[in-house]
Amino acid sequence: MQDRTYTADAEPGDDVTVAGWVHEIRDLGGIAFLILRDSTGKIQIKFEKDEMDDDLVETGLDVSRESVISVSGGVEEEPRAPTGVEVTPESLEVVSAADPELPLDPSGKVDAELSTRLDNRTLDLRKDEVQAVFEIRAEILRAVREKFREYRCTEINTPKIVATGTEGGTELFPITYFGEEAFMNQSPQLFKQLIAGSNVERVFEIGPIFRAEEHNTPRHLNEATSIDFEGAFCDESDAMDVAEGVIKAAYEAIAENCSEELEALGLDDEFEVPEGEFPRLSYEEAIERINATGELDEQLVWGDDLPTEGEKALGDDVGGHYFITDWPSEIKPFYIQDHDDDEQLSTGFDLMHPRMELVSGGQREHRHERLIEGFEQQGLDPDQFEYYTKMFKYGMPPHAGFGLGGERLVMTILGLENIREAVLFPRDRQRLSP
Repeated sequence: MQDRTYTADAEPGDDVTVAGWVHEIRDLGGIAFLILRDSTGKIQIKFEKDEMDDDLVETGLDVSRESVISVSGGVEEEPRAPTGVEVTPESLEVVSAADPELPLDPSGKVDAELSTRLDNRTLDLRKDEVQAVFEIRAEILRAVREKFREYRCTEINTPKIVATGTEGGTELFPITYFGEEAFMNQSPQLFKQLIAGSNVERVFEIGPIFRAEEHNTPRHLNEATSIDFEGAFCDESDAMDVAEGVIKAAYEAIAENCSEELEALGLDDEFEVPEGEFPRLSYEEAIERINATGELDEQLVWGDDLPTEGEKALGDDVGGHYFITDWPSEIKPFYIQDHDDDEQLSTGFDLMHPRMELVSGGQREHRHERLIEGFEQQGLDPDQFEYYTKMFKYGMPPHAGFGLGGERLVMTILGLENIREAVLFPRDRQRLSP
């Protein structure tokens, strides 16, 4: 719209045209006020009924909430107005009238169930606190990209339609690809390793992953955003350094650039950037500390995966982000390298927030023969992954990396109760639309 002024830029003495949504109307008899909202904030439109054209007043006061309007007029200082200024309209156009019966209240005065909000995401995003989540999410991704570039990484994009799954045929969404069976990729793992094995060396990707897991929990999705890193001539310790740096960079960027969004979410007084190095606990130490809390009905033993209640108990005990290292080889994927001096221990690691796992990573097996053995030990046919394994015959350097759950990062940073709040249009077992 030509000559449009954003509400945040309207100054006393200006003649402006502002456009946005009708947030609220207050009719006080001889005078009435319309609050117009755009992406930068809200501004008050004042109607002095006895001094203004009747048609203009009627148009302005009869319009339904959430209708899109355009208003032209002069800006005056008014300390009692929400933003300290108001517009006296000379003209008002209803650009797009809204149905008076709204499925939810964008003003936030009436709460709506999460399912209703997700069904009507366009309306939901008109609420300051919801928009704040996605402004912060965008800032996280910007900061993460910048931090990866500091680590001399090149951003890549890998295929999302594949012939085989990263970890075999489980948890895959099958599709028909020109008459052949294909799958939605569950991870960029194998492809990013292949690129790290080229002369590019250090790479990262931020993109969708797909997992056909029949979860129905507040922290699982079937389409999620994965933030991936892979670096040649890196070991698991190097990869943990990068993961820690990336997460701290996200917190630091929010603290520096998102004060208004934190205020909208009520987090401005309690938001803290993690300080100090994240502790690194071995898997053995982790299960010992979980058992010592007494929170589980049964004691964990070597080889157990950590249950949700165990993760929570350990998170409460540690009190911040931490790594779990040296996992048993048998419960890590085939591409994770084992320690040379103890093949029962892998170089795999997880980075944990006190609420949940955020990152899974490790050093990769770069030796061709051992890689093939890893396939066979996990019941996978190496021939199905020949495009991947053959490259390990041509000079594959040691390399390490990780995958970080983007939505889980947003969820834990902002203290969201449900991971779906961190996604514009989530995909889970029950939700395929919108």
